[in-house]
Amino acid sequence: MNLDLTGKTAVVCGSTQGIGYASAVELALMGANVTLMARNEEALREAVETLDTSLNQLHRYIVADFSDNENVKYAIQEYLRLCPDVHILINNTGGPSGGPIIDAETDQFIKTFQMHVVNYQILAQATVPSMKKAGFGRIVNIISTSVKQPIVGLGVSNTIRGAVSSWSKTMSLELGPFGITSNNVLPGFTKTARLNAVVGMRSETQGKSVQEISDQMESQIPIRRFSEASEVGAAVAFLCSPAAGSISGVNLPVDGGKTESM
Repeated sequence: MNLDLTGKTAVVCGSTQGIGYASAVELALMGANVTLMARNEEALREAVETLDTSLNQLHRYIVADFSDNENVKYAIQEYLRLCPDVHILINNTGGPSGGPIIDAETDQFIKTFQMHVVNYQILAQATVPSMKKAGFGRIVNIISTSVKQPIVGLGVSNTIRGAVSSWSKTMSLELGPFGITSNNVLPGFTKTARLNAVVGMRSETQGKSVQEISDQMESQIPIRRFSEASEVGAAVAFLCSPAAGSISGVNLPVDGGKTESM
């Protein structure tokens, strides 16, 4: 199985912690040059230093604030001016605060759409030309199982994640002839700061302890545990490999079997 990404360059968003960082670790282990992208420069600097360099990879970082579309556009353009070849784009952005969809302000939808769909469009438009030139490209969006089964209490997130899925499928249809794939990885309950926030929110609204909520959530997962970020990162990295060249336009749940087939 060809998992070799030697000589390939990956830009990984939201990559100083959680699933984004785990994906960056796996890509580096497969030989890729990895460029981390997030807003905290100190955290970026520390994360870059931990990535594998046993195959003489050269890792970098981009400082960008995903709440500002123009900042993201400027940051990626400045990066490409110095490092024009990008073969892999991992889109990963934190979700909005929870709550019933009926209570959500319209501004929440607009801001979340801009943080996800608009930023992903900006990054794809900037990097796809170099993918076309190389005849090899991978776009992987880390979204949520809510694409298949909406999650109660995450109304805005459910809506925008669905938009990302549709955007990605359209990209797969348009870019396939150029050797570029576009896929979505759908994490379920994964041990990250985001999961801690969800558990805390449910604990508060249901009047139960954090442990009770965690046990309740794990009991709904066939493997009876939360996923590790590294397990999701491994799925992301596989989709970026030459071996996954015929996998495109899919939504891949990594959730311990919780999501029903659709």
